Amino acid sequence: MVEDVVDAILNARYLVALTGAGVSAESGIPTFRGKDGLWNKYRPEELANPEAFARDPEKVWRWYAWRMEKVFSAEPNRAHYAFAELEGMGVLKTLITQNVDDLHERAGSKNVLHLHGSLRSVRCTKCDYTFEVNEPPKIPPLPTCERCSSLLRPGVVWFGEMLPPDILERAFHEVEMADTIIVAGTSAVVQPAASLPLIVKRRGGVIVEINPTETPLSEVADFTIRGKAGEVMGQIAEEVKKALF
Repeated sequence: MVEDVVDAILNARYLVALTGAGVSAESGIPTFRGKDGLWNKYRPEELANPEAFARDPEKVWRWYAWRMEKVFSAEPNRAHYAFAELEGMGVLKTLITQNVDDLHERAGSKNVLHLHGSLRSVRCTKCDYTFEVNEPPKIPPLPTCERCSSLLRPGVVWFGEMLPPDILERAFHEVEMADTIIVAGTSAVVQPAASLPLIVKRRGGVIVEINPTETPLSEVADFTIRGKAGEVMGQIAEEVKKALF
């Protein structure tokens, strides 16, 4: 199966990728719905929404500071490096991710689209001043804007919020150009990300799915490899490199 996938990649005119939480989980980052002790008594929907933030900003910020600490101390895994290598070889054009960490970038990927924002980003709730951080804020006190003194918030997309229009537009543009897409480590149920591979398929393209378990995308994927993204993508990148060089 890997050999067939490598052939599909080598024959692709325009290859893109979509990654989800499963890729970062291999770096030790808890998945959004994981059972990680400190916060497992809360449903993500109870914390990751504007209403929760308005009601109890300190609780929400404490959760995000914890998540930031996990992300900032994590290291890219073989999957992250494999995607960066494919881009470096000129094979992968764009990487679209549902993840809010920066592990793809730290592995060397340049053309990354973050559909759901980034934990490296913090923005003002009033004036929209946005900046990047290298460490989580110490909570309490609540972080405030240096420009207008209003409350800051994590630069991620919450339940009930629109995805960044410019990023979403670019993502749709990429899949409309693509004739092959690699989908790795995603449950393929969260919209609109889940619809992106289907656009490639409708245009006659090829879907390569890499996931340990079956997803709604599995029945329409041209190639499905059951396994961890790190192991599979590492093997794929090595075989592509051999074929090209």
